[in-house]
Amino acid sequence: MKQCGKSLCAISFVLVAIVTAFAADPTGKWTTTISTQIGDLAYTYNFKAEGDKLTGKSASQFGEVEITEGKISGDDITFVENIKFEDMPIRIEYKGKVSGDEIKFTRKVGDFATEEFVAKRAK
Repeated sequence: MKQCGKSLCAISFVLVAIVTAFAADPTGKWTTTISTQIGDLAYTYNFKAEGDKLTGKSASQFGEVEITEGKISGDDITFVENIKFEDMPIRIEYKGKVSGDEIKFTRKVGDFATEEFVAKRAK
């Protein structure tokens, strides 16, 4: 395996450090109200970021749910909520972009709906 020269290695290390330093950190509490086919739903998300892994819980009128399949890539986050609504399991897939104290989300609710909303970091 070929080794890089001192200058190239140093530049590579600095670039990796810069990218890591500017990656979004969604860790913490976020709140929103989502307009849905069944009315407005108040949601709270509690996220924990560890490297490229996202864990946490979401809470709404329907209870609290562990998020699964959470991933972080730069400012982009994705995760899944598996809920039951009227005894029917529903998979909700989230895609979001973190920008400061906001996350712009799109969520796909089973095969029923796609919704867009903004969550704000709780102070």
